[in-house]
Parts: sequence; C-alpha cells; structure tokens
Amino acid sequence: MSDLSLASLVADLKASLFDTAGVFTGEDDADFKRFIAQALPDLQVKRPITRLGEVALVAGEALYPLTALADFSALKIDLWRDPAKLPNPWEPSYPGALPRLSAVWSGTEAALMFDPAPTAAHLALLGTVCRFWYFAAHEVGEAAADTTVNAADRGLLLLRAQAEAMLALAIRNAAKPVQLRDGLSGTPRNSTPSALHRTLLDLFWEAR
Repeated sequence: MSDLSLASLVADLKASLFDTAGVFTGEDDADFKRFIAQALPDLQVKRPITRLGEVALVAGEALYPLTALADFSALKIDLWRDPAKLPNPWEPSYPGALPRLSAVWSGTEAALMFDPAPTAAHLALLGTVCRFWYFAAHEVGEAAADTTVNAADRGLLLLRAQAEAMLALAIRNAAKPVQLRDGLSGTPRNSTPSALHRTLLDLFWEAR
C-alpha cells in the first residue's frame, strides 16, 4: 500500500513516469529523491504548515538565532508586540515605539531580528518571552511518520515532482540533435518535456 515514506514516494514517482524513468540513472534513486525534495518548497506555499515558536528576550539584544527550529521557513506573525498593552505616548510609562521584527538568515541558520533592540521598558511591559507563529518547511522522511505532508496531498507532491523530472529531461535534451522530431507533426521531441513541465506546473497551482 502506498504511504508517505520516501521509498514509497520514489516508487510511485518512477511508476508515474513510465519509460521516461529509465533516463534517470542516479545511484540509489538520487534523481527521484532530488525531484521530490525540489517539490517541497512549492508544496509549502500550496499547503503551509504553521507552528508556534518562542525566544527569550534580553534588553539591548537585537538578534535571536532559531537554532532549535530547524524547520523554520518564514515568520508568520509574532504575539509579543501587542499595541493594546502600550500606554499612550504621553504617559510616563510609555516605553517607546515597538521594534520592527523580521526573519533573517546567516547561511542556513535563521534568526529573529528586532529593529531596534527591545529595551528593558519594553520587556517590563510586554514580557521577556516572544512567542510567534512561523511557517515550517515540509520534510519527507525514510519512515512515513517523519513526513510532514498530509496524506490527502500525496498526489499533489508527486505531481510537482513530475514537473521537476520534466524540467530535468528538457535540460538534458537541449543538447540532443535537432533531427529528433515527431514523424507526424514535425515538432521537435526536445520541446515535449518543456511543454509537459509547464502543463504539470499549471495543474499543480490550479489544484485546490
């Protein structure tokens, strides 16, 4: 029975490509694993995962690495900057404008950046823990239980991976001789994977 394990997804992807699968000869199904991995960012856009994270704040510090959140993809919204908790600007307890908050990357590691850094007055008023919702990156695991894709979206993932396979095939065929043509229409066979790539992408983005 098909499941969401990497081996099962690879097997079904290969089967869905029929004879075309024989073009991809990477060791240990490396090509098919790559197509599935390349499909995941767009699946994140199509079927996002939202999770809750938090960082402990220190007055005067602006940058907070998210080392513990290896699946962090993008910041959705923070729960710390609550304008309703701010006094009026003319009141003595007013801590100043709230810092802007954004996600930044250094290499592959994400961090939260406060601009400017929160002050002691901000922390006294809003707390020392910043909780936030973030978009998590999809993963495909060796075991089905380690895959984040919803079972209902299995076909959508394979559809997007098929598009990656057609793109790879189109690039591969770019160096083929021009005489490779369809005997009936005269259309270069080299253009077929490119057209399929576009069609499969359209089907992916139109899916509900």
